[in-house]
Amino acid sequence: MHVISRKKLVEFYEQSSRQDAKEPLKAWYNEACHAQWTSPADVKHRYRSASIIGGNRVVFNIAGNKYRLIVRINYHSKTVFLRFIGTHKEYDNIDAEVI
Repeated sequence: MHVISRKKLVEFYEQSSRQDAKEPLKAWYNEACHAQWTSPADVKHRYRSASIIGGNRVVFNIAGNKYRLIVRINYHSKTVFLRFIGTHKEYDNIDAEVI
């Protein structure tokens, strides 16, 4: 999969208060880049705790469920678009199906 954009992940985990997200996000990014997801079922098979929501979006739990990562996946073009990364509190203040 082609993940857009790694820069958002790096900017997030380089914040001093969020460095505990660095290794989990790097691991997720590496796995996503090597994945060959063709459907939400493929994502769910690998990430059982992921939530499949509307708009081809998936919510991943990061760093022991401390953070939430929302992506939009175009399965046809094999592209993963990062839409949001933040704490649960920040996640509660957004509409995951729209962001």
